[in-house]
Amino acid sequence: MSIKEIKQKALEEHIPIIMDDTLEVIKDILVKEQPKRILELGTATGYSSICFSNILDNNVYIDTIELDENRANEAIENIKKLGLEQHINVIQGNAVEVLPTINKKYDVFFIDAAKGKYPIFLQEAIRLSHKGSIILADNILYKGYVMSDYNKHKQRTAVNHLREYIKMVTKDKKLETKILEIGDGLAVSKLLVE
Repeated sequence: MSIKEIKQKALEEHIPIIMDDTLEVIKDILVKEQPKRILELGTATGYSSICFSNILDNNVYIDTIELDENRANEAIENIKKLGLEQHINVIQGNAVEVLPTINKKYDVFFIDAAKGKYPIFLQEAIRLSHKGSIILADNILYKGYVMSDYNKHKQRTAVNHLREYIKMVTKDKKLETKILEIGDGLAVSKLLVE
């Protein structure tokens, strides 16, 4: 099992994984920052965690939380097949419930889970950060809906919570934030204070 095969299978099964251009930008951030601990919200099949670990020559420890039990199990299998179980720990559960039980500090956060929960995830990420920690939020522009006057019922809650997240990270003086129009949008925030 290779990382290419994991990616291919996810694409064939329509499992959302990180877009290539988003991954390229995150790769630059990881290479520059050299984080030792990463927390990911939304494991899916483990593809992004595996990519992050490889980018950092496996010189990193990643905790990743996945709600869906089948996907969590598939991620655990994929991680084992690639011999990365010493570097990547999959936690199966609801991130909203799991996060308050975590009390360690992380260098990088990758938020790619329930869009309607991004503001909650941000509060927890800040709590688990130290000065210089980077918080990445994927799909922040959500198919372009977030910056448009989109107001259809189907996605309204997710869109409103993503708008709220953007407001929070751009108004909070403790954070320095850039919203990048790559992939489906990526918010990059750096914690400026302890």
